[in-house]
Amino acid sequence: MSAMIEVVGIGDDGWSGLSEASRHLVERADTVIGSPRQLDLLPSMGQQERRTLPSPLRDNLQSLVGESGRHTVVLASGDPLLSGIGTTLIKAVGREAVRVHPALSSETLARARMGWSAESVDVVTLVRRSTDRFLPFVTPGARLVLLCSDGDGPAEVARLAAEAGAGTAQLTAWWHLGGQNEGSHSTTCAAWGDERTPDLVVVCLEVGVLDAEPQTLGPAPGRADDAFEHDGLITKRDVRATALARLRPWPGQVLWDLGAGSGAVGIEWCLAAPRARTVAIERDPDRADRVTQNAARFGVSSRVDVHVTSTSAAVRDDDLPRPDAVFLGGGLDRDVLDAAIAALRPGGRLVAHAVTRESEALLHEVHRTHGGSLTRLAVEHLEPLGRFNGWKPARSVVQWCLTRPPRSKESA
Repeated sequence: MSAMIEVVGIGDDGWSGLSEASRHLVERADTVIGSPRQLDLLPSMGQQERRTLPSPLRDNLQSLVGESGRHTVVLASGDPLLSGIGTTLIKAVGREAVRVHPALSSETLARARMGWSAESVDVVTLVRRSTDRFLPFVTPGARLVLLCSDGDGPAEVARLAAEAGAGTAQLTAWWHLGGQNEGSHSTTCAAWGDERTPDLVVVCLEVGVLDAEPQTLGPAPGRADDAFEHDGLITKRDVRATALARLRPWPGQVLWDLGAGSGAVGIEWCLAAPRARTVAIERDPDRADRVTQNAARFGVSSRVDVHVTSTSAAVRDDDLPRPDAVFLGGGLDRDVLDAAIAALRPGGRLVAHAVTRESEALLHEVHRTHGGSLTRLAVEHLEPLGRFNGWKPARSVVQWCLTRPPRSKESA
């Protein structure tokens, strides 16, 4: 039976910053594994084996599993469960095989330097992730602590924040927190430029009043159509808002956006709930590229997975994650609808739109078969009419909504 893996958090202050209990674990370990920088922070300990973390980590985790009778310590930066190796190990070998001993995290130290309470900030990790993922949190009055991959991170954060209307936001970069080489630099996002910092860096971003209020901000659905790049194939904002209300985004859930077009529905799904993800299916390569570009603009590129394929092929792809919700914005097909319903998880929601008589007839047909609700959406906008104003109706949309019963009701 493998021995327990002890994951010990270590800060930039090294050996002197470890608790007595953590020092004891390191001293009695047969093997200590960490990055070269972390291993260099430890004093020499006789015959103890020292190994660097394997790369790529996920493909070599077996080498971290302790052998029977041998004590293994894995070093991690600060809190091993804050974007650290502790999380990866627990997912790989199970919670019962890993014991975590945290030190002060860089996020905690950064907040202490700034005088920010834990409940007043949002913490976003950019380590090995797309930098744009912090953008949904850039709102008036926001305080963000951003964990960066390297010293290029602050400049990239400053550029993206300024483009999002937060050029006057105060950006403070802290590096080597808690160590002898601790330092910082603070200025506005607009003034940061291309300045690079040391690699061990955390960014604190304080947003005041925005230069302008971009249409990308906020969690509520129904953003203006021109907030998205599109070629005319987009679910219009008023109809989109009703679709999202019926899709009911939940944290961590998956949406299939079948025939994604501009990607607007799937992107707003991601913005409406933390960790929500979208599988965007679009057969046209140019439109698929627009979905990718729009997702990056809204800061959710890491949560929108774009597939260039037909909807009929996608709904039969066993490699796709099973959806909690499905949206079909047009181009309806009975086989695709039936396959999408079958793919839904128990309690899942499906919303389909029709604008042609043929598609509307199909929705009436599936409504008779599966139930759900049918709604006709008609929107009119006030527009100039000569010297006066008049109401101009948009094309009406028939919306079919279906909720799959929970598992308990399906089996009853």
